[in-house]
Amino acid sequence: MGSQSDLETSSAGVPSIGGSAVDVMVEQIRGLITKGGMKVGDSLPTERELCERFGAGRNTVREAMRILKAYGLVEVRPKVGATITDNRMSRAFELFSFNTMEVSRKTFSDVQAFRDLLEVGSAEQILDRLQESDIVDLRRINAGLRQIDDIAEASEVDFSFHVRLISILDNAAILDVYNVMKPVILRIMQLGKTRRTFETETCLEHEKVIAALAARDRLGFQFQLRNHLMIGFRNFSDELEGSR
Repeated sequence: MGSQSDLETSSAGVPSIGGSAVDVMVEQIRGLITKGGMKVGDSLPTERELCERFGAGRNTVREAMRILKAYGLVEVRPKVGATITDNRMSRAFELFSFNTMEVSRKTFSDVQAFRDLLEVGSAEQILDRLQESDIVDLRRINAGLRQIDDIAEASEVDFSFHVRLISILDNAAILDVYNVMKPVILRIMQLGKTRRTFETETCLEHEKVIAALAARDRLGFQFQLRNHLMIGFRNFSDELEGSR
């Protein structure tokens, strides 16, 4: 069961657009949810009640509910009606992970730029929050790379290393977004490392990142982490060039 503040965040996830009767109805239902203090699990008024309350036609209400369902804010079941939910993360996951087996150079570049902005750009905040336990965990995760031969399994460990790194920020929203991107990040990790091994070069790059963190060296941390991300980009570019 979510809190009212959780729900306000959820409803804000639907684009606020105006114009058509359906757009207006979507906004009215969103207002009903947030201003009425409704929570995840609560039932919305029936279709007939919504029609009467907002003076709208049945088709307009149905289309508005379809949009809210598509954004993961409501669940509609026969004989039960509409129930407030919060499936935004699973919906985004479905959209983002579609056809992740095909990763273009543009996708690779965009995702790595996002990771640079998030991980490298948060250096100051990471160092401010850094605890010795964070260093211990990062070293433990990285040591696991030396024991793995399978690329798919190694990429999972590599991903967990970066998740543990940004978890230092203690920001649930950032972790949610990062995890939504997991399928394509894993694919990028695998493509970018077909010409080198996780247990040697990747592990060494991680060790340099950890050493800079342990020394509280912000510039060194940013340099080592950015270099780690960009090496993957160069290898990925080589792979593409060789496949032409």
